[in-house]
Amino acid sequence: MDAYDKKAQEEAVIKHYQQQEETMILLFCQWCVNHDLDPATLYQEAYPAQLVPKQLEEINEQTVGKEEGLDVDTALLIDVMSQFSNNDLAFVVNNYDEQLKQKQKK
Repeated sequence: MDAYDKKAQEEAVIKHYQQQEETMILLFCQWCVNHDLDPATLYQEAYPAQLVPKQLEEINEQTVGKEEGLDVDTALLIDVMSQFSNNDLAFVVNNYDEQLKQKQKK
């Protein structure tokens, strides 16, 4: 494999990772919309020392109303977040999910 092929392969892997990451962010944002939560607020709760990424803000604008959107399963979202090492955010999502379940029981 020559240097050009290796570079092209590396770029393809990076692009694939970025696309998967965008999908994870979109799932997170849609989950938040579906539960009347603000994705930026949850992100800040998980990562208080960080600014909300511009990518999250941009992707959040692509979400649709909960009537039109995909019903994002919480366990699936947490699993996907864990695959991207977003464990702190997955923890926050899980906590909000538990709170929502408690409210539904009342």
